[in-house]
Amino acid sequence: MNPEKDFAPLTPNIVRALNDKLYEKRKVAALEIEKLVREFVAQNNTVQIKHVIQTLSQEFALSQHPHSRKGGLIGLAACSIALGKDSGLYLKELIEPVLTCFNDADSRLRYYACEALYNIVKVARGAVLPHFNVLFDGLSKLAADPDPNVKSGSELLDRLLKDIVTESNKFDLVGFIPLLRERIYSNNQYARQFIISWILVLESVPDINLLDYLPEILDGLFQILGDNGKEIRKMCEVVLGEFLKEIKKNPSSVKFAEMANILVIHCQTTDDLIQLTAMCWMREFIQLAGRVMLPYSAGILTAVLPCLAYDDRKKNILSIKEVANVCNQSLMKLVTPEDDEPDEPKPVVQPQAEPHPDNSLARQEGASSGGSDGSCDPSFSSSISVFTPASTERAPVTLHLDGIVQVLNCHLSDMAIGMMTRIAVLKWLYHLYIKTPRKMFRHTDSLFPILLQTLSDESDEVILKDLEVLAEIASSPAGQTDEPGSLDGPDLRVSHSELQVPTPGRASLLHTPGTKGLECSPSTPTMNSYFYKFMINLLKRFSSEQKLLETRGAFIIRQLCLLLNAENIFHSMADILLREEDLRFASTMVHTLNTILLTSTELFQLRNQLKDLKTLESQNLFCCLYRSWCHNPVTTVSLCFLTQNYRHAYDLIQKFGDLEVTVDFLTEVDKLVQLIECPIFTYLRLQLLDVKNNPYLIKALYGLLMLLPQSSAFQLLSHRLQCVPNPELLQTEPSMKTPPKAQRVSAPSIDYAELLQHFEKVQNKHLEVRHQRSGRGDHMERKTVL
Repeated sequence: MNPEKDFAPLTPNIVRALNDKLYEKRKVAALEIEKLVREFVAQNNTVQIKHVIQTLSQEFALSQHPHSRKGGLIGLAACSIALGKDSGLYLKELIEPVLTCFNDADSRLRYYACEALYNIVKVARGAVLPHFNVLFDGLSKLAADPDPNVKSGSELLDRLLKDIVTESNKFDLVGFIPLLRERIYSNNQYARQFIISWILVLESVPDINLLDYLPEILDGLFQILGDNGKEIRKMCEVVLGEFLKEIKKNPSSVKFAEMANILVIHCQTTDDLIQLTAMCWMREFIQLAGRVMLPYSAGILTAVLPCLAYDDRKKNILSIKEVANVCNQSLMKLVTPEDDEPDEPKPVVQPQAEPHPDNSLARQEGASSGGSDGSCDPSFSSSISVFTPASTERAPVTLHLDGIVQVLNCHLSDMAIGMMTRIAVLKWLYHLYIKTPRKMFRHTDSLFPILLQTLSDESDEVILKDLEVLAEIASSPAGQTDEPGSLDGPDLRVSHSELQVPTPGRASLLHTPGTKGLECSPSTPTMNSYFYKFMINLLKRFSSEQKLLETRGAFIIRQLCLLLNAENIFHSMADILLREEDLRFASTMVHTLNTILLTSTELFQLRNQLKDLKTLESQNLFCCLYRSWCHNPVTTVSLCFLTQNYRHAYDLIQKFGDLEVTVDFLTEVDKLVQLIECPIFTYLRLQLLDVKNNPYLIKALYGLLMLLPQSSAFQLLSHRLQCVPNPELLQTEPSMKTPPKAQRVSAPSIDYAELLQHFEKVQNKHLEVRHQRSGRGDHMERKTVL
């Protein structure tokens, strides 16, 4: 320092002592400065006061010499003490040089700076609040200082500043929030602890409403919640807990919409504590905000659905799963039939900022899931942008199904996803088809293939839910061809191997040349254009996946008979199989359907309908089934037994002599014999007592007996026929005789001769195909020999 420079009004002794390396001498100089400034205050000499502060700041505190800087700091503190309540007039000049020293490389100088600022703030008290941001900024840096003495000094200053803020009602929260939002993303654990402690203090002050600014700091709080320090995580939990309590108390003032996407992101993190906390917040948001959360449904489902499949073995994971399930159920309840009204959104009672649908999370998910392989990652990256509020005025709440359907389709397509998640997805689809059918049918074409694919799922429960969705699609009035978004004629066309699909609602699905007497319609007002498409694709799937037909075919068809009209199902399948080109599959499928028809409790009513053929509808159904059942001779006979067409059954068995009798054929006859002994055919066995009126039944059974080799089935049927009574033994006295019961008359609307011709025609086709197959085999064998 230049000794010739004029430092007036500071005396040379004061200047010399301020530059001394000994703290005691600098302290003496500070006392002299305090005395000098008091005199200027008494004289109201503001010019000299400013001159003293400026000199201490420029020539000492900001000097290049470390001892001079130390002297300047203690001198500025002395000035503040001397000024007392008037220090507020000079705070800017007093604080700025001290804060500059916070960045000094010398840790002892940083400590003296803390000490000096503590004295300045202690004197000024509430007057420092206009300078709070610069003080907070400086303190946040010192909170992470490596020197323990500096940290200790900064903590003293920090506590003093918190006391001042707590006591005052003039704190500028609006001006402070940007700084808090910036500092909250610090990765230093001490800086994070400092930030959390301040948020706790501000939250506890009644006059400070930090809840209004929660959207700006919520993401940072969740970042801090993932800190490695146990104490910091605990503090952050407390802060978030206090905010959540405040939200529950004052939901009307909460900006739910602005925080929805933040929660969505953190609900998908790998940190269990963050995920559980975010999920709990999401649960409260859905329950408190209600329909305000609907525009964010796609994002919420992206976060919630994977959690439903979490392993139950870990307690915290189980908690996440439970909370996620509540979120899922609560969100589902928000969807109402009102959401099916096109472009007529209802205004929100509570003013909230809503997202524009084009900026929604769902659109981002759709883009991210549209990879070349069609796969999608259910996880959600933190790089997703936050929703942009469209307006702060009263905004409408509209359910945008595009994003929701993309999310549901994505999760259902992911074969690695857990069973419970897949069930939840199917429940959502079913719920949406029930509540918003018109909107949902616009997405049916994209959902239909994956729903059919889900029928191959390993879980029976998943398949049941999948069938419920498919059944709702097939029976909903919103799926009629005249409804917007439903299938038109061209969309229903299938390849020649899948048959042409008739238009629903016609008088007959079988009204084609050569189908005399078979006008019948499996389509009722409850079925729509998707019903027949569903039946075609289901059979196509059975054809391409033999294992599915073998393991789940009967299960699927039986469940569909419970969910839909059993007659419609059998009628439509029979009609489709009538045109099936793969005769081997047609025979297998007919055998499966026949087994279901004869043995399933779900088909009790349909069996009773066919048993007597009393109505025109039942006769038409029999004719339709018969024509397809002809793909399998034995099932055709069993159908005749079921419908009590015993004479026709006998005529069919007579034709069996012209058929190629194979091991498979004899096995099916064997099974039919076993079936005759079952409760289903109790009425048939009792009719054997009425020998006179049922001669063709006995003949048909003897015909089966003649087809069988000497096997257990042969013995079984032979024993049964031996029980048939002798007609002469059943004769009664003439007086007791009653008019003989008329032989059962065949239904007049059924042309049995034409049906028999059809049977022969179908069997000839099967024979031709077998011979062609056999010929190809012989050709290949000869080629191999050559």
